[in-house]
Amino acid sequence: MNTKNNDWLYTISPKQKLIHLNFSEIWRYKDLLFLFVKRDVITQYKQTILGPLWYFIQPLFTGIIFTLIFNNLAAIPTGNGIPPFLFNLAGITSWNYFSTCLTGTSNTFTANQGIFGKVYFPRVITPLSVVFSNLLKFGIQLLVFICFYLYFVFFTTKAANAIPQFAIVFLPVLILFMGLFGLGIGMIISSMTTKYRDLTFLVGFGVQLLMYGSAVMYPLSYFKEKVPEYSWLVEYNPMTIIIELFRHMTLGVGDFSIFKILYVGVAVILIFSLGLIIFNKTEKTFIDTV
Repeated sequence: MNTKNNDWLYTISPKQKLIHLNFSEIWRYKDLLFLFVKRDVITQYKQTILGPLWYFIQPLFTGIIFTLIFNNLAAIPTGNGIPPFLFNLAGITSWNYFSTCLTGTSNTFTANQGIFGKVYFPRVITPLSVVFSNLLKFGIQLLVFICFYLYFVFFTTKAANAIPQFAIVFLPVLILFMGLFGLGIGMIISSMTTKYRDLTFLVGFGVQLLMYGSAVMYPLSYFKEKVPEYSWLVEYNPMTIIIELFRHMTLGVGDFSIFKILYVGVAVILIFSLGLIIFNKTEKTFIDTV
């Protein structure tokens, strides 16, 4: 039997580069990735009465509540005469994909410790499957947003100024940023929860706080006008820029610039790289601490 290193199909070694993402190995395990995606989609609403209808119900009810509280009671303007419900639905749609990627990957090691301890496969496939399965959910919610946009445009006179911009060609890039940003933060949290279980209790609470600091239910210009001394906290939040860009692309409100896309791109790449470094380092020893 020839045991030269180049004759083996796989080489499992504890020594890896800091930023290690073996695309060829991930591609070899694409069937496993598909099975994980299928598992996530099927099991999430397996024993529910409404099933996948929750994909529609959650953003609709959230949009209605935001419209009643923030636009009707608090009288927060949307800018350019955009219907408040449509404005909120755009923010919720873009926010949900990021938040579900973050929360879904934040417990990778603790939720999969049984299978991780029995068989080898690229561990990064597990959080990647969450990103891909949530992409389906995002696609459905984006379709809901498009349907309501068409309703407001063709059956009412309230959305005359809601005009998609040419920048919408960058929408696939923006979706990629949402997924990678949530994946990067999720991998960091997942790695830390192997030692500090308290973080599992803070994830949900922290995501809710981050939502209020990401201009989901108000325009950035309104926050800068009302609280100018703290506006930088929201203005330089990558998710704020992503949501503002999404609204600009689809509704024509908010600011758009190549600089902002580059800023978000750099921030997302840094966070994802840091998450990958910590994730790769943790996967070598997590079975002893989880």
